[in-house]
Amino acid sequence: MKAVVARPPSGKRLARERRTMAAMMAIYCRDHHGQRGKICDDCVQLLSYADQRLANCPFGEDKPACNHCQVHCYSATQRERVRVVMRYAGPRMLWRHPLLSLYHLLDKRREAPDLAAVKQVRKVANPRSEAPLRRSDAP
Repeated sequence: MKAVVARPPSGKRLARERRTMAAMMAIYCRDHHGQRGKICDDCVQLLSYADQRLANCPFGEDKPACNHCQVHCYSATQRERVRVVMRYAGPRMLWRHPLLSLYHLLDKRREAPDLAAVKQVRKVANPRSEAPLRRSDAP
C-alpha cells in the first residue's frame, strides 16, 4: 500500500515535531512489528497521516501539543492509534532521543493559542483569501 506524502512542515518547530513523531513511530514499529531500520507499511501510513495533519495545522509554528489543542484534526481512530504509539514510545524516547524528548516535554507545557484570535490575525493579514469570489473579481 502506497502512502500519500504530505508537504514537509515549514518552520523549525513543525520540522522538529515531525522528527519526534517519526522517531516515536520507529521505536513503536521496531518493538511491535519487528521492523529493523525502516517502518512497516501501516506505520508509514500513520506517519503520513500525521504529517498531513501537521502541515495543515491552523496554528502553524505556535501549535500546542495535540492533546492540549482545542482543534482535534485527527479522526477518532487515527487519534487513538497515535495515542497508543506515543504512550508506548514516549518513555523510551528519553534513552534514544533525549533532546527531542526534552523539546517535546517543553512543547507540552506550551499554552494553546485561541483559535478565533489566530483566524482573525490571518484574516487581517490576507483579507481577500477569506472573501467569496464575486463576478467583478473573475478574470
